[in-house]
Order: sequence, then structure tokens, then C-alpha cells
Amino acid sequence: MTIIVKIGGSLTRGAAPRRLLARLAAEPGLMVVPGGGALADQVRAVQPQWGLSDAAAHRMALLAMEQMAHAMLDLEPRLKPARTPAELTAAAAKGAALWFPATMTLGHAAIAESWDVTSDSLALWLAAELGADRLVLVKAPGAPLLPASGDRAADMAAWSATGVVDAAFATMAVRFTGDILAVPADDGDRLDAALRTRARATEWNEEAKEGSRPS
Repeated sequence: MTIIVKIGGSLTRGAAPRRLLARLAAEPGLMVVPGGGALADQVRAVQPQWGLSDAAAHRMALLAMEQMAHAMLDLEPRLKPARTPAELTAAAAKGAALWFPATMTLGHAAIAESWDVTSDSLALWLAAELGADRLVLVKAPGAPLLPASGDRAADMAAWSATGVVDAAFATMAVRFTGDILAVPADDGDRLDAALRTRARATEWNEEAKEGSRPS
């Protein structure tokens, strides 16, 4: 079972996410996607100051993800760097792969060069390209994560509307047939459930609903 795990950029704006990276590195078969985080924030800041186009800013933000991958590899050397589908598959067979996205994404005709497409949609694009079984979006503590309604299209639209994912995510999700799950980084039980290769989305959603009910 192939599971793509996207580390939210918001998790890189404070202390280094060492514990999360260590948790993921210990899970063979995962493919980890870095968010641009604080580095992409600098691209957003400089774009209006310099009058840069969205296309240029998009490429710079992709390179921010690439830089973040270098940082994450330095923090957790057990992660296995990979840049192509073949490298990702080989790395995940030995441990947890860490995607360096520039090789596959810079200038790709199917990826819009716009702020509508950020690291969440790029993780989704990768999941579709690889035919992954599941995409897990690890979000910051307190992120406005809504329980699944059973209507995937409506759920994805709600995620975009509340800022959980970017504007392009719901449209791009149409071509991905696997599970799409979002979990706060500080909820270890839900993260464990999302990473379990035998747990399907229905099982995870039931656990998520139980966890969201007041005790």
C-alpha cells in the first residue's frame, strides 16, 4: 500500500518538526512531501515588492519545497531522498522516502503556475501520478478540520473554503481515486490510524468522529 504524507507548511514556521519526522522515518513504505512553509512565505512577501509574475513565484515556491526537503533530511537522516517515480518507489521499499519535488514539477504542463496550486495540491498530484492508495495531509494543531460527510466532492470544497487546502485541490482531487485524509499533527492516535496500511478511510473517519465528540 502506497501512502503519501504531506507535512503542512505551517508546521515549519516555528520549532523544527523533529518528532514528527522521526515518527514518519520509522514507518517503511511512506512517501513524505515537504510543505514550503516559512521559505514559501518569503516568496509571497517578495513577489509584490519586486512585481514578480505568478509563474515566477510558483517556481520559486516549488524551490522552497525543495529547500525544505534538504532541511528535513538534515533533521532526520533516516529519510531516503528521492526525485523521480522510480527513486520514490525504490526508497519507499527500504524505508520512508522524502520527495524533492523540483525534478518532477518545475515547468510541468499539467501543473498551473499559480498560488492556487500549493504544496497540498502538489502532494495530491504526486499521489495521482503514482497511483497511491492514500494521501494524508498532516496539519497544524487547531486546524479547522471538518468531519467527513460521506460526500467527497463536498468535503474537498469545504476544505478549500475554510483554508485547509488550496483553491485547486478540490478540482485536482477528481483524478485521484485513493483515500484523502487530514489530521492534526498533535493527535497521535489519529495520525497512527491514518498511517495504518490496513485501515481504510471509512474506519479512519469513524475514529476521527469519535475523537471529535465531547467526552
